[in-house]
Amino acid sequence: MTVKSLIKKLNLSDDDFKAIKEAVAAAESKTTGEIALAVAAESGKYSFWELLWSNGLAAVVLAVMIPFSAGITTLFRKFYWEAVPEWIVPCVFVAVAFAMVVLGFYLCNIPAFDRLIIPSSEKKETVSARAMQYFAESGVYKTAEHSGILIFVSYMEREVRIIADSGINEKISQDLWNLIADELCENLRKGDTVKAFIGAVERCGALLAEKFPNHESNPNELADGLVIVE
Repeated sequence: MTVKSLIKKLNLSDDDFKAIKEAVAAAESKTTGEIALAVAAESGKYSFWELLWSNGLAAVVLAVMIPFSAGITTLFRKFYWEAVPEWIVPCVFVAVAFAMVVLGFYLCNIPAFDRLIIPSSEKKETVSARAMQYFAESGVYKTAEHSGILIFVSYMEREVRIIADSGINEKISQDLWNLIADELCENLRKGDTVKAFIGAVERCGALLAEKFPNHESNPNELADGLVIVE
């Protein structure tokens, strides 16, 4: 999925990106904490499951075709003066199998199908790993007070992770971040992406302001706004 396709599916405009950025800036003005936002089309490649189901589809179709082998031979007799070559029917089966694998793999790459065929545990582990990877890549862990958090959304998997740095974990339980993540996920399902993100930012900002109140020296250490992860 391209960046443009993801933005379209999330129904985000330039004004929406601006509103989210302003919400992050407003939340950070009350705390020394830093809030990073990121959304990815998907957190990993699930080719194993896609190929498994594609081959499964091909196997089912071939199994259904076997009883009709004689009928296929009869059909091809219309094109030959003499006996139908023995290689015709096997070639038909091979061609159908190949077509079913291609069709199945295409279908399994549609997000709606992907979500059905990939085990939930696999999706959860993959999203968690990708979120941690981006946490490191984006430098959220490098703030002066180790008071950065990452709100990470993975579109295809319909999963949200909020990862807090070590300084925050000493003062705020991960359970609270998980509650906000669950709420954000539910609000995203309702379709209002902007309100969902702004609401999550405001809740995170309130928690950070309580434990990491603003003081005179408060540089903006991370870029505000929503980042689309490719």
